[in-house]
Amino acid sequence: MSDEACTFSCNCGRLAGHISAEGRKSGLRLLCFCQDCRAAELYHNQPDPVDGVDLFQLAPHAITLTQGAEHLQLMRLGPKGLYRWYADCCGTPFANTLAKPQLAFAGMRSDLFENPDCLGKVRARSAVPQPGKPPSNEGMMRMVYGIFSRMITARLSGMWRQTPFFDSTSGQPVTKAKVLSKEERAGLHP
Repeated sequence: MSDEACTFSCNCGRLAGHISAEGRKSGLRLLCFCQDCRAAELYHNQPDPVDGVDLFQLAPHAITLTQGAEHLQLMRLGPKGLYRWYADCCGTPFANTLAKPQLAFAGMRSDLFENPDCLGKVRARSAVPQPGKPPSNEGMMRMVYGIFSRMITARLSGMWRQTPFFDSTSGQPVTKAKVLSKEERAGLHP
């Protein structure tokens, strides 16, 4: 990873910010091939990511929004699904989080970054489809270790309260979630 700034923005540039050096260092870049990540992309009228969704997992306190926080919106593929944040100004998928801010986790789309190389190389792949072979999960132990390590650190330090996604006092999302119906979700099946 280079030392240059790691800035991001939505497609139209109204929602923008950067991630901290600590976030870059402790984060993990991965490709996700799960049905839900693919469906979320289709919901936002993105092409079906058959080659995987390129994500960067980090603690939310490492994310700073410098403009356009009012454009941050939220949807869920079902009543118990991940929170999937997007920019309502242009429909750009932004990040995934868990429903509880105390479980400090965010998976940002790597293509939001001006220079995705600032995030390092892809170090994990989930359920990589290969004809004639069972799905593999390369680097998944590293991913799981990183998630729990960041969560524990944020929980013990209180940094879980520093998030652009949740109100620090109430713990509620900064905007109301749109929950897709079963029919809407079924229409997104890749």
